[in-house]
Amino acid sequence: MAKATRKQALGRGLSALLKDPENDIRSVEDRHADKVVGNIIELDLALIETNPFQPRTSFNEESLRELATSIKELGVIQPITVRKVDTDKFQLVSGERRFRASKLVGLETIPAYVRLANDQESLEMALVENIQRQDLDPIEIALSYQRLIDEIQLTQEELSERVGKNRSTIANYLRLLKLDPIVQTGMRDGFISMGHGRALINVDQLEDQLDLYEKILSQNLSVRETEAMVRSYKDPGASPAKVKRETPQFALDAAQELKDRLGVKVKVKVNPSGKGQLAIPFGSKQELLRLLRQMSGED
Repeated sequence: MAKATRKQALGRGLSALLKDPENDIRSVEDRHADKVVGNIIELDLALIETNPFQPRTSFNEESLRELATSIKELGVIQPITVRKVDTDKFQLVSGERRFRASKLVGLETIPAYVRLANDQESLEMALVENIQRQDLDPIEIALSYQRLIDEIQLTQEELSERVGKNRSTIANYLRLLKLDPIVQTGMRDGFISMGHGRALINVDQLEDQLDLYEKILSQNLSVRETEAMVRSYKDPGASPAKVKRETPQFALDAAQELKDRLGVKVKVKVNPSGKGQLAIPFGSKQELLRLLRQMSGED
């Protein structure tokens, strides 16, 4: 038999990627159900319950819909991991996004790797798997690290070995949990970055953290500007942070009109007195001449 193309394999889901799908993927309704432990099976979604140890508390709806569309077209490529808790009951260990997206598109089964695990192992597996994802925010990562330390009784050194991160990296994440809860929420919602948070950690009083956090938002400060602001706060003799000024609306409107007329992006700078500069880029002598003709009304 000719080899299936990658597109054909993806379209048929995980089973197409395995050498012998009929041997490797089994139905959970096999009478010898205990044999599914340690194997990949097609598991009924109705038999799966979510993991109470799941460190993620929120899932981006748009991202879930995109994943659901991919699953509808290509199938579930990467199996979820579950643990068997009863004869016909399984608990999700990792892969909740795939689980949720599969339910969104109305799938009845999902490829799953089944293993035995006690509650402590289940928590560790879920936390480590989630930490290694790319879409977690810094606070989610920090909370996962803290839970591994508190509930699995790991030291920072042991934790660094488990998750493959430097101890200093783990320490930097854990320090974020010292921030005021409102600041932590702002980081989770994407209003500030981890760099902003690390700068604010150096401010001891939570009320002062909040004051500086409000300034970051209202003045749209960069991380470097935030660091300078914190230094100035702790040492009044330090140079104050430069504040990014908002461009007046009249200048933005004028730049947009020029962009529409000339077909190039126009940069505009305005100082507090209302004076400013316009910058119109060009890529060649011919383009410059074209821009001059358009501005003079010759075209």
